[in-house]
Order: sequence, then C-alpha cells, then structure tokens
Amino acid sequence: MRLRLVLFLAAAAAMLVAAFPLAQMKPWNNPGLSGPPAGPAGAAPRRDLSGTWDAGNAGIQPTGHVAAPFTPQGAEMARANHPGNGTRLVSVNDDNDPLSTMGDPTGFPRIILYELRPFQIVQTPNQVLILYMFEKRWRVIWTDGRALPTTPDPRWYGYSVGRWADDTTLVVQSVGTDDRTWLDNAGNPHSNNLKVEERYHRVNQQTMEMSVTIDDPIIYTKPWVAVDKLQIHLMPNGSDLMEMIPSASEAAAYKRVIASQAKTK
Repeated sequence: MRLRLVLFLAAAAAMLVAAFPLAQMKPWNNPGLSGPPAGPAGAAPRRDLSGTWDAGNAGIQPTGHVAAPFTPQGAEMARANHPGNGTRLVSVNDDNDPLSTMGDPTGFPRIILYELRPFQIVQTPNQVLILYMFEKRWRVIWTDGRALPTTPDPRWYGYSVGRWADDTTLVVQSVGTDDRTWLDNAGNPHSNNLKVEERYHRVNQQTMEMSVTIDDPIIYTKPWVAVDKLQIHLMPNGSDLMEMIPSASEAAAYKRVIASQAKTK
C-alpha cells in the first residue's frame, strides 16, 4: 500500500501545481488549489470559517516535525516506532507505521500534522464540523459550552470543544486521543493524555491561519508548537474534492510485496 500510496500522493502533488486557472476548477475530483486565490481579499466575516480550504503543499509534512525533547517514557515509545520518513527513518522492511502497514486511521492530530489536504468547514448553531479530503473523515467540534470529558474513552479523533477568542479566531481544545496513532510521519508518539490546542484565525475573506500546540507531559518535557500560523486559502464555492482513502486491503498487499522482496534478498 505504501508504494501505491506514495505514487498516488506524488500524482496528487503534481495536480496541485497544475496550471489551470482558479476560475476553471473542475466540476469533480479537484485535488486542491493551483495557487493562492487571485484578486483583492475582502474583510474576514464575523465568526465564520465555513467553506472549503486548502493549505497546498505546505499542509503536507512527509518528514514530520521537530518535537520537544522526550521524557524517558516518550523516548521508549519513540524507539518502538519505526517510521518510513524523518530523522528516525528505517528501511522499508522495518517500517511499522500503522497507517501505511495496517491501514489504521490516521487519527488526530496526525490528520492535520501530516496530511492536511483540502478540507471543508461547516458551522451549525452548536458545532463546527471539519470534513477532511484525506481518508474522507470528519471531526465534530462542539461550541455549545460543554466541558471536555475528564476521563475520556480514547477515540481515534478524540473529543473537541471550541470557543471564539474574538470575532475571527476559533480556539479548539482536544483530548482523549488513541495512543496507537502517531503524531506525524516521523513516528513522534503521544499518550492518551495528550492535549492539543488549535487556533484558526480568519485573516480575511480568502485566507485563514492555523496554529497547533502539543501538550503531553508524559511524552514530552514541555509543550511545543507543531504548526505556527500555517496559511490556508479558501477554494471557490462548489469545489468538489477528490477521494483519497488509504485502505486495509492496500496495506495487506503492501506487506505481501515487502515480504516477497525480503525473501529474494
């Protein structure tokens, strides 16, 4: 699956920089913007992040992030992760990335730290919904004032609540993530006690900035900023997004290919 997925991602990246005008977005299966929106940007609407957004190539972080120093437990967990990218890169035969070798869900926050492909935001009176092109997953961010669970049953995408810090900035707090997931493609680990803060700041009509802070004292010696003011641009209304779903059957096929190659060496 990894070989097929790598080729698929490379093709998608090529399409991202394809030279078709923004006004001529395809009616179906768009991989993202071909460049920043053209023309002057109007003022940011009040407390409104709705629309389809794309960070372009900047949202794809194949080599992972520079994390804060590990605690002893964090270092032990990191040694157990054998990534196919980043500073702890291993051979393809030793790769144990649960996403590419088993078809596990990407999980949160890896969905925004590794494969931030285009995504759509939908707002209701008590929720902000984020629908991701990668894996075709969605998250629910509750904005009705409820508190986060104190003893959450871990979930692949955790539990999230949001509040407006001002008229253009939504602050999201998340807990209860499943520690089977990695933070990124470099195999940086996290515990079930991970806390994540996202800040979505609407700069103007066409641009939003995203910042992400990781706080996991079991794994890291201090909180650290994984993403700092990543610029994300609004796609035209009516942009249909392509499907990008890594599957368990592809992961199984990938493992068979790698096993076959290992026997011939």
